[in-house]
Amino acid sequence: MYLLELGGEDDEFAACEAESAATGVEIVAPGLARATAITERIRNLAYTHRASKQIGRTNADIDSACALLSAASFDREGSVAVRARSVRETRLSTQETERKLGRILVERGFSVDLDDPDHELRAIFSDDICMLGWLEIESTRDFGSRMPTDRPFFQPGSMHPLLARALVNIAGAREGKTILDPMCGTGGVLIEAALVGARPLGVDAQEKMVRGAGENLTHYGPDSHAGTVRGDATHLPFPDDSIDGVVFDAPYGRQSKIANLELDVLVDGALSEAHRVAPRTVIVGDRSWVSEARDAGWTVEEEFERRVHRSLTRYIAVLSR
Repeated sequence: MYLLELGGEDDEFAACEAESAATGVEIVAPGLARATAITERIRNLAYTHRASKQIGRTNADIDSACALLSAASFDREGSVAVRARSVRETRLSTQETERKLGRILVERGFSVDLDDPDHELRAIFSDDICMLGWLEIESTRDFGSRMPTDRPFFQPGSMHPLLARALVNIAGAREGKTILDPMCGTGGVLIEAALVGARPLGVDAQEKMVRGAGENLTHYGPDSHAGTVRGDATHLPFPDDSIDGVVFDAPYGRQSKIANLELDVLVDGALSEAHRVAPRTVIVGDRSWVSEARDAGWTVEEEFERRVHRSLTRYIAVLSR
């Protein structure tokens, strides 16, 4: 069993993304989930920070954590660092926790190395539980280096790379898979798909977006074998079942400015075309599109609401055939 430390913004959404890199994911407390198995793709997750081999679970106090560690059996040796974290603000002292748990490990033959340890013990407190585990994998937290305003080509309204990464993971992005964004804009989704090893394909009705997305992809994923083309999301230039997953951010407002299409017509057509070319789609919008998705033949696996600011909530639907 493994302990997953979630990002803390939306546990249900984080768990959905974690399922792309782990099996048997189950939320056990705010900011905490467990999984029966994990893969190296944990490194690519946006809303899961760490995965640890679980030692056990106990009450959320220092004495209980010490008792759990003292009773545990493990075949590790060498140097160790103890890191304690409280998901919710409590009166519990993480420094005292680290000191007492470290003392137990020293008594069992470990040496302490806070800079470059052989092993890291994680002690995570949330609500009324404490979970202990040996750190196995940390996700790569480099999203700040790809903010939309820092890219070679920028347009207002571009999606944050953290959310874009989660969406492509949920859509099934990984090495050997092809991910399509039929309304690719500046290419934020394509960049994140490329960086997890997938082959990104982008379509946009505006030539300047096609060129700009291509420029951004060349900058961040020069070896991704990506492709961007000018086209119509309602008539995609790809054969049936030629794509592994689709991600798109539907235009916001009542009417699309693209090709003078009514917004409903554009999204209905894009959902139908996505259904033709791929078995899985993630659609984002400023309203729910699940009714239209069902009309296009999709099964709605999950739907999430993510508040961006006072005047904008993003609706995310995960669709499968």
